[in-house]
Amino acid sequence: MDLLTDHISRVIQLAVAPVFLLAAVGQALNVLSIRLGRVIDRGRRLNELQDASPAMAATPEVDEEQYLLARRARLIHRAIKLCTVSALFVTLVVVSLFVDVLLELPIDKLVACLFAAALACLITALISFLREIELATITFRFGPYNITNRRHRRQGDGSS
Repeated sequence: MDLLTDHISRVIQLAVAPVFLLAAVGQALNVLSIRLGRVIDRGRRLNELQDASPAMAATPEVDEEQYLLARRARLIHRAIKLCTVSALFVTLVVVSLFVDVLLELPIDKLVACLFAAALACLITALISFLREIELATITFRFGPYNITNRRHRRQGDGSS
């Protein structure tokens, strides 16, 4: 085996971890896209109901739900953008590893910075995703019961 082939095989080994990260980011993008689709579908449904019944358009509950859906959509959109940027940084890490071997450039600090930027974007995206989930959970109701509101207890239920 010649030296270049040996270096390339080593780079492929080094690139495995970023590729796994890339796969995870891809799965996160899939989940976020599905959530955004559901938020948009619910917003469209509310718009259709309002168009069918103008009296419904005046209810504060519908207005509040549309406002919360818009907030959720913004959070998901932000998370999608950040995950996409993270994926781009990870891809640049992999490309940089190969460029380093092929052109023998000292770009190890660049690779480290790109990987750190990818992780920073991913962390920020996950925080945005957590905020969206919290908002969705707070606003969801089981009949008269709100998930985060413990004031409603069934009669005889001694739990806290």
